[in-house]
Amino acid sequence: MKIIQSGEFDSYWKNCTVKANDEAVEAVVKEIIAAVRAEGDTAVRRFAGRFDKNSPEEFEVSPMLIKQAADELHRTDPELIAAMELAADHIKRFSLQQKAQFFDFEYEMEKGLITGQKVIPVTKAAVYVPAGRFPLFSSVLMGLIPSFCAGVEEVVLVSPPLEDGLPDRRILAAAGIAVQIAGSTITSLRVFAVGGAQAIAALALGTESIPRVDLIAGPGNKYVAAAKRLLFGEVGIDFIAGPTDVLIITDGIIADGLTQTIPRTANLVAADMIAQAEHDPDAHARALVPSRELAEQITAALERQLAALPSGNATARASLNAGGLIVIYQNKEEAVRIANTIAPEHLELQTAETEWWIPRLKNYGSLFIGDLSAEVLGDYSAGINHTLPTSSSARFTGGLSVRHFLKTVTTLCCAPGEGFEKTRHAAEILARAEGLEGHAASAAVRVNKAQSRSR
Repeated sequence: MKIIQSGEFDSYWKNCTVKANDEAVEAVVKEIIAAVRAEGDTAVRRFAGRFDKNSPEEFEVSPMLIKQAADELHRTDPELIAAMELAADHIKRFSLQQKAQFFDFEYEMEKGLITGQKVIPVTKAAVYVPAGRFPLFSSVLMGLIPSFCAGVEEVVLVSPPLEDGLPDRRILAAAGIAVQIAGSTITSLRVFAVGGAQAIAALALGTESIPRVDLIAGPGNKYVAAAKRLLFGEVGIDFIAGPTDVLIITDGIIADGLTQTIPRTANLVAADMIAQAEHDPDAHARALVPSRELAEQITAALERQLAALPSGNATARASLNAGGLIVIYQNKEEAVRIANTIAPEHLELQTAETEWWIPRLKNYGSLFIGDLSAEVLGDYSAGINHTLPTSSSARFTGGLSVRHFLKTVTTLCCAPGEGFEKTRHAAEILARAEGLEGHAASAAVRVNKAQSRSR
């Protein structure tokens, strides 16, 4: 864990380079894409045998097996099923609120010039769910439910097979719950036991048994990320995900204005840093604090809490040792500047006067307001999506949502009138000035037609 003063931050950050392209990974992924393009299912099976725990003869998982997985989990772990159902309901309700913000409209710019927008779901979308270090069955809900709420006609779920040739049973059960919660919003779901870059290539290009889709969403390892990046253009993607991260801003004061004890603040910050760090050794857990005393209390709390976890939580410890950071800020304005520079995936605001901070914080995937709003609630059950921009990409994009499964397309309808004639004439002048005489002629030929209609 590194502790620095805010004056050292710019130099520190300049030296924190995220290696976007790993040449060895890219070479492997290019080989996979080329093979899947040429050989289809044969290549997918070959790479599944090389990288996955099984290479099933049949990739597609039957609806009966999905139902069986959900029924089995109902019997063996009803508490987990209830938690999944609550999370799914929250995700659906939030997604429908998002969908309501996208709507068709027509706007008469001038007489005879009617512009418009239509919101159309993509026809086929895929959700990738990893199952490496942890089977992320929560990502099933986070990916499928927004796609259903968007109105996608055909949704495909892909996840790597385990030794028995099927995805993790909890992933299958989550798919069943997503369908159940979605209700009338869903038209079609197909599930495939395939993972890694070969799954992304198959979905982007299509094979004998795996359908080609219009959009691929969901997190994955560096091979999955590389495949999405290399195939973007042939298929749409949500965004490229890198190592997960959190930034916690604290001032030691809770929202009601009472001074919070430093040990309590330290314990809360430490708990949330560990929760993020345990994802991956490359994860980044960071905090902005107003004093060295609080910084040292946090490091002590981190050590106590790590020691209390099973096996000292080796992954979290490795992550904190490699990329853990506490920055001591001098004033709130300085803290805001640093937070906006980092542009974290998750930003926790454990401060008083949150109304001062919120409008000044611009770059984050999700903002968690107040010390009760733990990032882990967003990960699982609050309803907001946990697939978020990483590696400072929150500077220019937001997290996975209904909007990723929607296209906002525009319309133009012209009729004789003064507005049309002015617009037509302006287009003719602009086209000729750019040297595009064909464009100018296309606008000019409509003048007589418009005048004739007016008569």
